Amino acid sequence: MARVGATQDSAPDRKIERPGVKEFQVPFTSLKPEVTFKIGEDADWVQISDDAVWVASSNPASVHRIDPRTNKEVAIVPVPADPCAGMAFGFGSLWVPLCGKPNSIMRIDSTTNKITATLPVGPAGPEGGITASRDSIWIVADNAGTLVRIDPVTNRARQTISIAPGSYNPLFDERTSGDGVIWITAGIANILTAVDASSGAVLATIPVGPKPRFLAAGEDSVWTLNQGDGSVSRIDAQSRKVTATITVGIPGPGGDIAWGAGSIWTTVFGVPLTAVDGRTNKIRRQWIGPGGDALRFGHGSIWLTHNNRGTLSRITLSETSR
Repeated sequence: MARVGATQDSAPDRKIERPGVKEFQVPFTSLKPEVTFKIGEDADWVQISDDAVWVASSNPASVHRIDPRTNKEVAIVPVPADPCAGMAFGFGSLWVPLCGKPNSIMRIDSTTNKITATLPVGPAGPEGGITASRDSIWIVADNAGTLVRIDPVTNRARQTISIAPGSYNPLFDERTSGDGVIWITAGIANILTAVDASSGAVLATIPVGPKPRFLAAGEDSVWTLNQGDGSVSRIDAQSRKVTATITVGIPGPGGDIAWGAGSIWTTVFGVPLTAVDGRTNKIRRQWIGPGGDALRFGHGSIWLTHNNRGTLSRITLSETSR
């Protein structure tokens, strides 16, 4: 990356060939955003809540709140270090992992837009993540694979679970059996780990594509974006088996993946947006050109950063269907 911080590896990415899948490609400039926000020198890590869209920046180190009803920025929350990993929303708060000395988590109250707590546990490193289940916050805290479960009432760790070294990104999926499952990618081991969200027991380790990093849930499946070869693995959430491997052609560090409106959406520098149909596992369209890095789907739109320009764009679903 250009620097350790909120940005996902931008400088090395420019040297990586990302051909995508040419028969589905159109210029990214053919998409016309409904609105584009200037966030900072860079923009990364997007999260959606019921009444807001949140985006992080490391220059300056801050979190920005967008009102999707008015398309206006309504708050800027300065933070003391770089927001270097994916954010989570839960228990009336935005949870923001920071890379600093030491790493930490900022808890931002969504009513006041103020920091209410600093937790002395942080992400294992940049390009990590955090997730909220029904009763806990979950984060991988070190390279050894220590999954920490945090009580949102006390803001203290209530459980630690040992998973594969080199794990970074957890995701809660409540649509699976029982109280839901925490899914965690392990890029070194090339696996996806399933952890019971109630007991913390490890349920399964599932081989997926090379160097899985970011992940999403939808259509009764978990989807991993594999940085090793630029593919997407689809894992059935019930059987915990890979049911499809989709060639997207976007290898290398950085990028993101999200589920919305029956499709999986991916982004990475140079191939800012790809839509994969959730029923057929086929690419619908791929937009190429400058831009991309982080995205989420919500409020009827794709919210996509252009990291190097420090912008966040709202792209409506209808725009992607033209």
